[in-house]
Amino acid sequence: MMTKNLSPELYRVIDANLNRLREGIRVIEDIARYSQNNKTIATQLKSLRHQSRIDNLQELLHSRDSINDVLRQTLGIEMNRSDLQSIIVANYKRTQESSRVLEEMYKIVKPSTSEIFKTLRYELYSLEKEHLRN
Repeated sequence: MMTKNLSPELYRVIDANLNRLREGIRVIEDIARYSQNNKTIATQLKSLRHQSRIDNLQELLHSRDSINDVLRQTLGIEMNRSDLQSIIVANYKRTQESSRVLEEMYKIVKPSTSEIFKTLRYELYSLEKEHLRN
């Protein structure tokens, strides 16, 4: 739940990064589950995805403006994926970056939630190392 009445722009940043975080985790989770048959990694990722949920999304939804996103168009570099490994790496980085943004934004909105995203970020760092070693 949001604890302060803050700008729609701040909530838009949070909304975009929550979506990016969960989507990135889901991509890695599905590759681990369906392509690699790695139950351990898939289960850990599923747990992290569930930990990234926010109870009250109403302010976030009201602030969403994906139609007018100035970087909505796909960049050429985003199309450079050569194999599943490159997709996994790109999505680990995406989730770590999003976790960091959320950690910073929630320092303003609700500091206790900021710590949740910090913990998620460090768990993603460890999981990436474990996953990519296999």
